Amino acid sequence: MTSPRVRIGVLGIVLLAGALVPTAAHAATTPSPTVEEQRLDQPVPQEILRRSGFDTMAPGFARALEHTHSYAQARQAVARQGAALWRRAVDRAQGRGAAGGDLSRDDDRPLYWARLGMTRQVRTWAPGFAVGERQRAALLDLLERTSRGQTDIRYPGQGLRRILVTGFDPFTLDRDIRISNPSGASALALDGTVIETDEGPARVETAVFPVRWDDFAAGTVERTLRPYLPKVDLFTTVSQGRVGRFDVERTNGAWRGGFPDNENVSRTGTVPVADPASQPQWTTTTLPYAAITAADTGRFPVYDHTEVTEIPAGATDPVVRADGPTAGSTARAGGGGDYLSNEIAYRATLLRDRLGLHGTLPGGHVHTPVLQFGAGNTTQVTDPEFVRNRVDIIDQVRAIVTVAADASLRD
Repeated sequence: MTSPRVRIGVLGIVLLAGALVPTAAHAATTPSPTVEEQRLDQPVPQEILRRSGFDTMAPGFARALEHTHSYAQARQAVARQGAALWRRAVDRAQGRGAAGGDLSRDDDRPLYWARLGMTRQVRTWAPGFAVGERQRAALLDLLERTSRGQTDIRYPGQGLRRILVTGFDPFTLDRDIRISNPSGASALALDGTVIETDEGPARVETAVFPVRWDDFAAGTVERTLRPYLPKVDLFTTVSQGRVGRFDVERTNGAWRGGFPDNENVSRTGTVPVADPASQPQWTTTTLPYAAITAADTGRFPVYDHTEVTEIPAGATDPVVRADGPTAGSTARAGGGGDYLSNEIAYRATLLRDRLGLHGTLPGGHVHTPVLQFGAGNTTQVTDPEFVRNRVDIIDQVRAIVTVAADASLRD
């Protein structure tokens, strides 16, 4: 569970957290669980945790916190336990160790719900020593980063190409709390794996992001990706998109449409980034979309998706453009819409461009099909068709990444 790779990453993030957070603590009111954490008590999340063996993670974490006697010890426990949760989820998805129950190994939901159990423990924890608001917030941030694989990105060895892939948590949980996100499942299945390309082996590293507007505004995407984009050979952000199809999104827009996130928070307006004076309305993919859409990557069709919604220069009303934005227009939706799928694509490709890598680094966004349950299943947390759909999507994401790597590395 704690490989040398994990231990080194944990030590680094613990030292970083110690440098950033003042050691002087002050008394503060213990926060209440968030909207997202409150869903944890419903029967479906509890069943998912029980049937995967991940129901032991939050209680074990609570015991680890109880045995700490200082803020420094608490930081160490949080970093260690967060990294262990990510590693356990990856190992389970890739067939290592016990399955822990009858839920299929490809399922991303145990990681999501176990993490919420652990963040709730930190949020409601009342230690025997003083913990200030900023310190508790830093512990939560540390837990989020370590349990999402964001501090676990490593490219060991020589002669390996480097690929970075990101996924998302489940979302729209008030509509159906059983929901799984195939992009998160793909991240777990691909993390640390090596794919064979025409130009030799390539190592894939992954991370998962929350479906929360405010985390994105706080820079979680840029903080995670900035150290690695100058070093990788290809990257793609991935999210769940439309029914029955994959899409390679050609253009990303600088607009938030306000659809509620996992905290039931809405945000509408221009995507908030550093240096807004130089912020473009649009960014574009540098993935080899023609090669990807032409290849036979799996049972779902793959489209080069070029549609956007814009306010044309000099106009006031938004219009849909099938073939991308026109000069001087203002973004109202990228190819990936106006939600966090579009935003992660916009932020990642804007970061690529601001690092001067537009012409040399292939990168962009891929939307997977919506993961659907079997016909007639409105209550069960899983079924054979649901598992088949998720496995097929994961396999096709892997194939798309391989095609993208082949096409890009040949050029």
